[in-house]
Amino acid sequence: MRELISLECSICKRRNYYTTKNKRKHSEKFVRNKFCKFCRKHTEHKEAKA
Repeated sequence: MRELISLECSICKRRNYYTTKNKRKHSEKFVRNKFCKFCRKHTEHKEAKA
């Protein structure tokens, strides 16, 4: 039921984090503010295509 998704930085476009999501209940894109070690600051991370 839950699928593995990757989160990519909205600035440098690198995939830094992986998490799971139930796509039946939540069909919209997953967005969080996370720390990007490449940009060295907190940036918005969005769900990337697999």
